[in-house]
Amino acid sequence: MNGNGAPRRVGDVTTVSAGTGGTDGMHGADGTGRTSAADGAGTAEGSDQASATASAPATASAPTTASTTPSAPATASAPATPPPSAAAGSARTKLERGRGALGPALELVHTGRAPTRAVLTAELGVTRATAGAVAAELEALGLIRVDSRPGGAGGTQGRPSHRLSVDENGPVALAAQVHSDGFRAALVGLGGRIVATAPGRVPVSADPAQVLGAVVEAGAALLAQTGRRCIGAGLAVPSAVAEPEGTALNPLHLAWPAGSPVRAIFADCVKEAGIDGPALTGNDVNLAALAEHRHGAGRSAQHLLCVATGHRGVGGALVLDGRLHSGSSGLALEVGHLTVNPEGRACHCGSRGCLDVEADPLAFLTAAGRTPGPEVSLLQQARDLLREESADPGVRAATEELIDRLGLGLAGLVNILNPDRIILGGLHRELLYADPERLRAVVADRSLWGRSGGVPILPCTLDHNSLVGAAELAWQPVLDDPLGTLGAAA
Repeated sequence: MNGNGAPRRVGDVTTVSAGTGGTDGMHGADGTGRTSAADGAGTAEGSDQASATASAPATASAPTTASTTPSAPATASAPATPPPSAAAGSARTKLERGRGALGPALELVHTGRAPTRAVLTAELGVTRATAGAVAAELEALGLIRVDSRPGGAGGTQGRPSHRLSVDENGPVALAAQVHSDGFRAALVGLGGRIVATAPGRVPVSADPAQVLGAVVEAGAALLAQTGRRCIGAGLAVPSAVAEPEGTALNPLHLAWPAGSPVRAIFADCVKEAGIDGPALTGNDVNLAALAEHRHGAGRSAQHLLCVATGHRGVGGALVLDGRLHSGSSGLALEVGHLTVNPEGRACHCGSRGCLDVEADPLAFLTAAGRTPGPEVSLLQQARDLLREESADPGVRAATEELIDRLGLGLAGLVNILNPDRIILGGLHRELLYADPERLRAVVADRSLWGRSGGVPILPCTLDHNSLVGAAELAWQPVLDDPLGTLGAAA
């Protein structure tokens, strides 16, 4: 299952774009009539660069050469001033330099890579004055907090650097996830913080509009309860999402028609609910990988493989060179349909023994001789069985069977993709906890690269990572251009 759900390089999870992706152009003020704190940024830097360094390389800041304003000889009575046109050009250069750093700076704070203003200065490659002006502008927009109180790390010399953090009372994104057992809506702030959540344990209708209408209604209720400003909405679905149309290509574990235009339906529901901002859609495991790469177990990985099983089926996602890989039309990495048992269970795709039906919660319950009940989700039933009855011989045998199937699938992916890290979510995370040595041994034994050095296999660390990833879709325009999106909307 795959599809990144956003046509605007939302999957670029390490490259930070700067100030060019907003919905409005930049003006002399931020759209509210007040002067931007970043307007004066760059006044002390000369040839200082406002583009990000290696951790945030892709910026769109203005030329970084020193001002070419000609100077006139000074007289005894008064200093000469540059021609008005030259002075205006210099001011524009400084303005664009400071504003061009807003997006990269926000991305660094959002992902936890700039906890202090000193680190922000170094990562952006600007002067302290510019970093201070940029941080002040982001604070004025209600996105981050700048704490200048004493209390730096023990043993540091000199004045402690100002601490930076996301504003816990700032705007939020509406995030939604639909799965075979229901849906969940949440409000997610910067830093991947879930502010409020509303689970919906209801049968999923065969009508996508009905389901998405219900999930948006739940999200709108959360917004009304909290009074938070919403910057947009993101939706995670258990299906490959074809680009650029935003259609659910084949939602096998939902009764939705193949090719349902989920993005268009979701956008209509969001608009009808009076919620401002973009409404975007992506595959649930893709979005889980995006969230984990920015905020969880996938941080710093350049070639990250994520495999997870949620309520039904198995999905995968891949980060290559720091970017979410979705293929030519959003359909890459259908790992659920790798054959891991040629004589195994019949799969919904028409084949047999696919990972999708050999290593999901239903497969585990069936292998353990348990009949699923309607009280809670299949995922929760499988988790509870694994945690509470692990010593039962039938449960232990089922655990080993699924670990072996999963390991076989991971080994094939390691041979093809050569990732530097594997992260596992859903029930697969529980299987890793249950017997990490067995799973790692299967992968190492069946993969060339596993035998030559081993690939770290780690559990996902974020709760509701697909929801957090869905919120990342909505946050991306703000990360691209904070002033252009929030300033114009204020």
